[in-house]
Amino acid sequence: MNSQAKKTLIFTMILSFIALFGRGQTKQNYIQYVNPFIGTAPLTDPKILGYELPTGWRSWAGLTFPGASLPNAMVQLSPITEYGSGAGYEYEDTVIYGFTHTNKGHWNLCNIPILPISNPDDSFGSKFTHKREQAAPGFYQVFLDDYQVDVKLTTTLRCGYHSYDYKNTMNRQILFDLAKANNRVSAWQIDQIDSRTLQGYQQTGERIYFYAVLNTDIKKLQKNQTEKSKGFALVHLTNESKAPVELKIGLSFVSMENAKQNLLQEIGNKSFVEIQEEASRQWNEILSSIEVTGGTKKQKEMFYSSLYRSLLWPALRSDVNGEFTDAKGNVDKADFNYYTEPSLWDTYRNKDVLLGLLAPQVALDVIKSMKDVGDKTGFIPTFFHGDHGASSIVGAYLRGINDFDVQGTYKLLLRNANASNGARPYVDEYIQKGYISDPDIANPHVETKGKAGVSKTLEYAYDDYSLAQMAKKLGDEVNYKRLIARSKNYRNVFDPTTKLMRGRLDNGDWITPFNPQYPYYEYMYREANAWQVSFFAPHDMEGLIELYGGKKAFESKLDSLFTIPWNPTYIARNVETMIGQYCHGNQPDHEAPFAYYFIEKPEKSQRIIDYILNNLYGIGDEGLALCGMDDAGEMSSWYVLSALGLYTYSATDPTYLVTVPLFDKVKWHRMGGKELTIIKAGEGRALKNIIVNDKPNKGYFVSHDLFLKGGEIRVETK
Repeated sequence: MNSQAKKTLIFTMILSFIALFGRGQTKQNYIQYVNPFIGTAPLTDPKILGYELPTGWRSWAGLTFPGASLPNAMVQLSPITEYGSGAGYEYEDTVIYGFTHTNKGHWNLCNIPILPISNPDDSFGSKFTHKREQAAPGFYQVFLDDYQVDVKLTTTLRCGYHSYDYKNTMNRQILFDLAKANNRVSAWQIDQIDSRTLQGYQQTGERIYFYAVLNTDIKKLQKNQTEKSKGFALVHLTNESKAPVELKIGLSFVSMENAKQNLLQEIGNKSFVEIQEEASRQWNEILSSIEVTGGTKKQKEMFYSSLYRSLLWPALRSDVNGEFTDAKGNVDKADFNYYTEPSLWDTYRNKDVLLGLLAPQVALDVIKSMKDVGDKTGFIPTFFHGDHGASSIVGAYLRGINDFDVQGTYKLLLRNANASNGARPYVDEYIQKGYISDPDIANPHVETKGKAGVSKTLEYAYDDYSLAQMAKKLGDEVNYKRLIARSKNYRNVFDPTTKLMRGRLDNGDWITPFNPQYPYYEYMYREANAWQVSFFAPHDMEGLIELYGGKKAFESKLDSLFTIPWNPTYIARNVETMIGQYCHGNQPDHEAPFAYYFIEKPEKSQRIIDYILNNLYGIGDEGLALCGMDDAGEMSSWYVLSALGLYTYSATDPTYLVTVPLFDKVKWHRMGGKELTIIKAGEGRALKNIIVNDKPNKGYFVSHDLFLKGGEIRVETK
């Protein structure tokens, strides 16, 4: 274990002892295994990346933040070391510019930067070292060397709690750097309400209000260049006390009054320690849902750190009074918690299912939030690419999360699947031809614009399958037959001569020349090459294998995916971390390692899965790098489910593919007292038998009923 990991482990154990045992509790401590710094360090090894990083490039790996947050919270309070970076924090940096209150890891947000300063010069920011920095779920601490301030941060759902211990109590100030965020700031405002209270807002793509209360008097509020992009405000404090300065701040996406109400209700007169203890208890409660026995210390650290990272997004957007700003920019009110849209292109594969298993009420409210967007805009939201709200919503519905307007949501999803100029670009062509074409471009390169026709065709086909399952359950036979027929459209981009998924022109001809190893962003494929999308038909693997000419031919082609060397001159951001042509650093082929199961060769899948689990997470000099961008928790969720031995191969379907878990025993505690136990029997890593409730399992999948009723899966290995 590296020094940072050891230090964090000791620190979190101390925090956890205080939080969990300080009030007579005896619950086992799980937050001790979480290292929030994982994913913040750079990935630089060309043997893992597949290429030498060009000068000035930082790999798009990890892009996580180490700051304080509760699960799926509005406030995610974290240090910023570089504006315009993925999550605002990069482990190799040495200067902190502020502590921002929103995050995701997608080059956006990082709103309301605040920094305690003392005797500053003309620029703002302080050097820091990792030796004087700590993090745990719901807590962050760092010492600012230049200002001699020890900073501690904790959070509630909608509020941040700052503690600043100034070593020099003279000329204490707090910077509100409101002209800065990861999005362009168009306007900002801050006003002093009384001797200890401030309020204001920051306008980016949306307006974020804040209401802040200090425990010491304000001498003066100084505003500088309020109309300019370099503007800022300085809060000058009195020098009356040597006690730590505390700043409690509530956020709202609705109004300053709501920000105030959020603060009063969630923090009120509670102390920093009380709020930090509550955060630790909440995290321990949800992390304790899954209890693992066995495995190495590193594997436990990666498992619980990945589980933690899987539970940060979507983010809460409604206030304690139920109000939120809707998709049209209007204030509305609901009897459920309103959340941001999931990162559906990434998270439908695994994370959305995991969220439903761990926090079903949050998953339900996310569906209701998406339905609200659909009611206001006419379409269920999509994210970036595809129409995977269908899989996310239908998968939850088939798993029993059904306390929402099912018929109304279904009608919106049908509109997504069929309406022109709506949620699915080029859907008319897709319906008419059974595929989406791309233009004839002489020399396409990585950044060449196009329709990403192959990727869209494959993903729409899966989305059609997903929606067909809802139609079937609701008894809509007409739409079921139509959608299930469209789900076979993946076949229309399969080229029998190359036995790969290949782009087509408007007239139906195959695109030439054709280099299946070259990665694209939008031409034929989205952030992928032909190899990386050619095994995607999770809803019809039997049909896909048939296209390849049977199991033997399919196996040979799948072997090639993992063995044909990556060309190191093919450099595309996001397409990185290669095992042959397979790319684990991005999402489009994350199901491919499991594909050997469909030709009865699970041991070949397991070798690849084990390599990924043990060699591509928690890597680099500090053991803090990830092999790819976490993408709002999808990369982490892949690890969690694969380490447990239950993967959501077709996330829509209420079944799980059984693999060999990393741990000897897993206890998955469910709401209502039900418990699913997974036992690994045997010393080997090759799957031999699957025994469910003392009976041999038919095939490699198990039903979601095991989560509903409880039971035992015994994975026998050789």
